[in-house]
Amino acid sequence: MKKILLSFLALIIPFMVGYGANYTIYPIPQKQVACNCTASFSESVNIVTGPSIDEATIQRAKEVLESHGLITTQSVKALKGVSNLTIGVNESSDVADRIADRMKLDRSVFSLSKYDRHILCLNADKAGVAQVLILGEDTNAAFCGLASLEQILDCGTTELGCVTIYDYADIRDRGIIEGYYGVPYSAEVTMDLFRFMARYKMNTYMYGAKSDPYHSRYWSDPYPTEITEDQKNIGFLSQDMLRMITEVSHATKVNFIWAIHPGVAFTDMAETDVNSRIMDKFESMYELGVRQFGVFVDDVGVPYDEPSLKLCADRLTDLQNRIDTRWNVPGAYPADTVKALHYVPQLYAYSWTTRENARRFFNSLSTTPEKINIYITGRAVWTVPNNEDLNVVKDFLGRSTGWWWNYPCNDNDMTKIFPMDIYSNFRDERHIDKLARLEPLNDEKTLIINPMQQGEISKITLFSVADYSWNSRAFNNEQSWSASLAAVVGKQNEKALRTVAPFLRYFDADAIKLDIRYYKESVERGDPRPAGLIRKLENVNQACRDLAVMKESSNESDVLFYADVRPWLMKLEAMSREAVALLKGEKPDPTDYVHNADFQFNVLNGMGEDISLTTLTAEPSAEVLLPFIQWLRSQER
Repeated sequence: MKKILLSFLALIIPFMVGYGANYTIYPIPQKQVACNCTASFSESVNIVTGPSIDEATIQRAKEVLESHGLITTQSVKALKGVSNLTIGVNESSDVADRIADRMKLDRSVFSLSKYDRHILCLNADKAGVAQVLILGEDTNAAFCGLASLEQILDCGTTELGCVTIYDYADIRDRGIIEGYYGVPYSAEVTMDLFRFMARYKMNTYMYGAKSDPYHSRYWSDPYPTEITEDQKNIGFLSQDMLRMITEVSHATKVNFIWAIHPGVAFTDMAETDVNSRIMDKFESMYELGVRQFGVFVDDVGVPYDEPSLKLCADRLTDLQNRIDTRWNVPGAYPADTVKALHYVPQLYAYSWTTRENARRFFNSLSTTPEKINIYITGRAVWTVPNNEDLNVVKDFLGRSTGWWWNYPCNDNDMTKIFPMDIYSNFRDERHIDKLARLEPLNDEKTLIINPMQQGEISKITLFSVADYSWNSRAFNNEQSWSASLAAVVGKQNEKALRTVAPFLRYFDADAIKLDIRYYKESVERGDPRPAGLIRKLENVNQACRDLAVMKESSNESDVLFYADVRPWLMKLEAMSREAVALLKGEKPDPTDYVHNADFQFNVLNGMGEDISLTTLTAEPSAEVLLPFIQWLRSQER
């Protein structure tokens, strides 16, 4: 083995220093060092892994390579004359670790107090054949390195500039909390989100859908074995669907945290068996593949009396101890263990009460096991993550908290979607401080966003939050949004999405206000000049029709994306078509923009026993374009 390693290193070490390439990769890597060579992949790539690399990482490596037209093989050693992808763990003495040692790679990244630390080195042998080394702090970190390799391969497999990437995440847990009020995501959307998250180094998905009755109203009952089609359409999940979800979560290394909402029962002294009932439910979820749990007691009233506060903390501690006793015994296989609880308390926005009451509330939870992740939303429900609020609650609690970020959640603005960059969305979401700006968070381990009820278009925001939570100091709001479009709908649909995104908003003023004003001024001068406005609206109309072909795509993500935004796209297409016709002097029949079924969608309101189904109408371009159509109609009289 030593001879093999030396031969391999002798081939690639001479090409280690000098010019090369820096790649556009998201999330933005912490550091890229160009190397003095170019590399081309052989038709077949040999995958070499150490014993600490798990099957999910191996399968992901195959997926990355094969999706770029490469044939994969596996062996215990690097082969000559072909490309090798060698994956291992730092200081494990496996093949990758020894190669990194011989290459004298800088390993200082592994001494940083960061997360998912890894090195990716793309180099070449003397013949220019690509050789790739990924060294992680563990198999999960190496899995993240494959996301960077995937984006490098998107550039092609020939004449790639050599590079070494030293990378890590600023925040440990990065992803989604499905905790909004509304129709829960379908199993298909959830699994599609997992795959998207794996591509952009996100690792956490906490499930606490408010309108899922088996999360709240029937929290102690097992999920049904069968559901009706009507139930499926409003987000019900069967046991088989949950098994599929957890299988994909394990394959993508997106930790699926199933949360229970026992409500007031958790702090009701008369409910003496509440933890036993919770554990029974956890047992049933464990059998479906869940390996981490959450407990929610939000939105049921905040207790301030000492007996209730103590009871809540004691029960939380007891529940964690029961989990450890049941599943985390010495010698348990890692895949069979259960990670620490996530807990959303009654007081998650500390400004709801006095500073002293907030201190007493969080201090009562300081006695719970430190590994339990306790969540806040900051000073208020819609607060943007910031260090000041984190420090306030850390002072009360005595340890760091997780941040449940209600963004780009639209359960209080259900007819609106927010497809723009983060700061534009801040202006559009009436509950968020429109002047808020993101800052690097100090000592924060968890940042998960509560998305829109439309999971697929939420990917736009999820992409940028992944970028921010991975490398906050390099985050560029506009560049990240621009890059997100192709990531979400593919390069073939990127231009169309870029065209329509500003018009899918309710507040479309930025997109068209000036054009309309100039046109109206030309009308007032007696010299109507509609040509420029017609061109813009025709482009919007064409882009809507271009995106409509996604519903027939062979790509499941495309189909799911179109299903999410269909009411907004169809209404925008109709609005732009009518406006163009009116500007051209035609007299089209008026469109009913309120009651047309093509523009409508179903939502669920409430939680527990108070869930109700409602039909709403999408509201794209409602601020400027819709009133303009009405104005054009008025000019006919």
